Amino acid sequence: MTNPPFPEPPAPDSSNPATPPPTAPPAPPAAPPTGPPTWDAGPGAAPAAGYSAPAAPAYPQPEPSPPGRVLSIVGLVLAFVAAPIGLILSIVAAVKLGKAGQPKGLAIAGIVVGAVLTIVEIIGIILFIAFFAAIFGMCAELGTGVWEVNGVTYTCG
Repeated sequence: MTNPPFPEPPAPDSSNPATPPPTAPPAPPAAPPTGPPTWDAGPGAAPAAGYSAPAAPAYPQPEPSPPGRVLSIVGLVLAFVAAPIGLILSIVAAVKLGKAGQPKGLAIAGIVVGAVLTIVEIIGIILFIAFFAAIFGMCAELGTGVWEVNGVTYTCG
């Protein structure tokens, strides 16, 4: 079976006029918007006619930290590391929090820890000095050399 031959396309200068292709009907005129605005416009676009811009959300602002709150935390931490400095900072924080009418529990904890550890450090320094003063006094009494006194060996010199 063979296919029938295709007809020849008409030449452009043909006397046989070709029928023009059908055209699309014209679009109806655009009507003004009567419904709600379209929300597919990009951010920052002007609102549609007749509508106001939406208001910004009203979120409550966070309350500022009362004066001395951070200082009381720093004072408590420093009371363990450097007791006298933590003690002083905690006292300052307690005064500031007292003036602001805020609770001062952390500041009082810093004062207690700082005071106890400062007293322990002072007692330790006094014992350290007394121990080495006794050793130096014993060596001054005995002179240079190796000495044994009451079962304790001293090396002086």
